[in-house]
Amino acid sequence: MTEPDDTDDAPRTPWIPGPRPSPDDHANLDTHPSPWPWPSAPEDGAGLGVDEAGHEAGGPERGADETAHHAGGPGLHAGGPEPEVLVLSHAVLKSLLGAWALSACSSGETRAVEDHLTACAPCADEALRLRDAVALLHEDRDLDLDPLLRSRVLENCLGRRPARIPVPDWVTPYDAETARLDALLRDIGESEWHAPVRLKWYEEDRVVRRKATVAGVIGHLLAVDGLVSAALGLDDPLGTGTPELSPAERTEAFWTGLDRPPNRALRDPWREQSHTLIRTVSFAGRGVADLTVTYKDFALPLRDSLLERAFECWLHADDIANAIAYPYAPPSGAHLHGMIDLAARLLPAALATRRRTGLAGPARRLVAAGTPGRSLHLEVEGAGGGHWYIPLDSPAAIGSPEQSVAQVAMDGVEFCQLVAGHISPEEAAAGQDGDREAIRDVLSAAASLSRL
Repeated sequence: MTEPDDTDDAPRTPWIPGPRPSPDDHANLDTHPSPWPWPSAPEDGAGLGVDEAGHEAGGPERGADETAHHAGGPGLHAGGPEPEVLVLSHAVLKSLLGAWALSACSSGETRAVEDHLTACAPCADEALRLRDAVALLHEDRDLDLDPLLRSRVLENCLGRRPARIPVPDWVTPYDAETARLDALLRDIGESEWHAPVRLKWYEEDRVVRRKATVAGVIGHLLAVDGLVSAALGLDDPLGTGTPELSPAERTEAFWTGLDRPPNRALRDPWREQSHTLIRTVSFAGRGVADLTVTYKDFALPLRDSLLERAFECWLHADDIANAIAYPYAPPSGAHLHGMIDLAARLLPAALATRRRTGLAGPARRLVAAGTPGRSLHLEVEGAGGGHWYIPLDSPAAIGSPEQSVAQVAMDGVEFCQLVAGHISPEEAAAGQDGDREAIRDVLSAAASLSRL
């Protein structure tokens, strides 16, 4: 093996791993440029070849441990003196590939290995494989599945083959939130079903708390969703004759009727009930959206009732996630906007109810139904946000930007936490401007929409 002419002024370029050469590249090393920036072999044919055993053709046989310097000695280049090149047998060079891949060879061994790789295709292949393996050893990889994988797969499937009976747009928030909660429940262990969950809501200007478990919360959703089932003529988990109970009364009755503490066995009937509701509404057609669902103290059309159930499903899923330290995101922007819009539409009636019981200030200026009246501008920021004008003096009046006397600005998720009673009106970090009494009354009315 012959050292390139030391009089060459071009600096020697260190070896850098490049793309893995194809078999054709190795078969045509003489006609194709090398993929690595090494000096090419002398063109005049001078120098000794190396056979498979590592012996120089026409030269004396050397042992595996015998080393010799190049005849010309190391050349001087711009980067300083080159490392001494060892003359090693093929077997020894092959055995050094692992150490070379780990950068554990001496400078002379490294030079000998890299010179050998220019002429030995099998060793070059093995060297690239070893370098790839070393790279994997140093890379941190997350073995958990992407939490968004399921939703992306479902979205792709539904996009390619639309359902024969599509779910109506006004049902999709309930469909999405029950599916998200079900995915959470599938991912938790047996013991976590008994983890304590602290339920909280706002009632008569005070915070009310109730202790439950993860399984107990699912029982609560099952019992209250039964109101929608009964309105559609489906089976009610509490049996016949119970729709007149309020959501809180239904929940207490369901918990009391269990013969053992609630456990993960409640997941299947809850999920089957939600599937049945979605399937029934999808087959029923458009007219079913205006069917009335009665909650004892108030009533909602089915369209709004399923949106309200989606809202409660999300908030209680968030309660569960906080109890077991599980990451859980808010609904999509479009669904969150619908939930905020429902709460904004319910605020005038809630404000009138509080006024009748002396919990809100008196009306300032009554107007005829359907005409603009004194209003509060509710500006909700973030995903799902928007602008709403809440009539202050009469639930039948129309909110008007021109007659706005106050403004409240807050984040969409924070507003939903207020409506759920998870934070009090005083805790709401809202940007406030204008009539202080109107602001206090509207924020308190928003919190009063909460319940068990």
